[in-house]
Amino acid sequence: MYSIGMALKLKPGRYAEYKRRHDELWPEMERMMRAQGVSMVIYRHEDWLFVHGTAPSAEHYRRTTVDPITPKWNEYMKEVLAVDETGELIVHELPLAFSFGDFA
Repeated sequence: MYSIGMALKLKPGRYAEYKRRHDELWPEMERMMRAQGVSMVIYRHEDWLFVHGTAPSAEHYRRTTVDPITPKWNEYMKEVLAVDETGELIVHELPLAFSFGDFA
């Protein structure tokens, strides 16, 4: 199993809209992620979001990043998430600090 952690920052006051967009996840995004065996959970602390994703392999996860729906979703999310000076989403991939059980 492949596992990844990421951190993203919400734009101030945008959590409700962020949550709504995920509660109404696009069906084509859901189908694509399911087709690759990706599972994901996102936790929130203040304006920080912590993503934990799993997939059968790194290649399965990589396929989600190059699927044509992903740039459309990322563009949609730029309204609620922090972006850099070039307008790209700021995504911090988190290094593994500890694993146990199924993740070891």
